[in-house]
This record gives sequence, C-alpha cells and structure tokens, in this order.
Amino acid sequence: MTSQSASTLRSRYVAQAASDLEENRQKQRELAERITVLKQEEALLSDILNLAERYEGFADAARLPEQLQDEPVAAKAKQAPAGVAARRSTSAKTTPAGQTAKAGAKGKSRRPLLGDLLADLLGQYGEPRLAKELRDELLEKHPDRNPTPQVVRNTIESLVAKGRIRRHKQQRSVMYTLVKRGEADSSD
Repeated sequence: MTSQSASTLRSRYVAQAASDLEENRQKQRELAERITVLKQEEALLSDILNLAERYEGFADAARLPEQLQDEPVAAKAKQAPAGVAARRSTSAKTTPAGQTAKAGAKGKSRRPLLGDLLADLLGQYGEPRLAKELRDELLEKHPDRNPTPQVVRNTIESLVAKGRIRRHKQQRSVMYTLVKRGEADSSD
C-alpha cells in the first residue's frame, strides 16, 4: 500500500467517522426532546390520575368541581420542569403505602366549589345580576377566593349549560338568575 492510498483511505475513515458522529449527536438531540415531551405527558397523566382518585367518591358527574384555578392543569404540567415530573412519580412510590394525593385530599377541609358559591349568591336576589356584580360580592364575602372575571363568567356559563342558572340578555348586558327547583329548563 502506498502512502497516497493510505492517506486517501485515512481521510475517508475520518470523513465517515465525522459524519457518523454528527448523525449520532442529532439522534441524541431528537431523543432528548422526545424524553422531555414524554416527561411532560407523564406529569399530565399523573395529575389526571390524582384527580380521578380524589373525586372517585362523586356519584353524580354533574357535581364534579369546576376548575378553581386561573390556569388549566395541562398548562401547569407543561410548565413544570422535567425533573419535577420525575420527582413526582418517584415520590409517589417512596411514600408509605403510596399515600400522596389521597392523604392530602382527605386531610384538607374541602372548600366550597366556585359554582356553588356563585349559585348561593344568585339565590339571595330575586332580580337578574351581572357576572361582575357576582364576582365583586364573592371577593367581598370570600376574601380567600380570587377568581378572575373570566373564570367567574366561565363558571356561570357552565351552570347555565347544566340548567342551574338562567341567562338574560338586556341590550348589551348579560345577566343571570338562579333557576328554582322545579322550574322549566329554558334560556333566552
């Protein structure tokens, strides 16, 4: 073998090794991104399971609590760092008898649901009320609760959809009244 052919052969090996190395690194980046997505999905699924265990005793699906936070659970799971999801899943395994969410849910006193609070406030009035008025009164009577105006409107609209509250439109305003038990289910 001549020195020129050995040099050509060596340069081919170097080029091939560099190409293989770059391909390997690209695959590692893709897998790291996929692992990040999988960890986010794991956190979301873990939250779903915790919620399912927490509300397992509810017999009536229509009475499940409306979302009390300003932010959806899915968004929280996506914002959680990848390490948090891993710690969540391992902490559930290392806790005595696997009692993480169940113990926390049973140990805390249950706060009334936002929908129930709004329905109670509406029930105190005979005339239709604005969502803004209901929120202001809620903040006054329950200082520990601070839902955004949008959360209050969404909660009220979910109660309208369930037939517990009636919607009234007056010009450009939307007002609400509580549906009395036994009344016909109709919306304007």
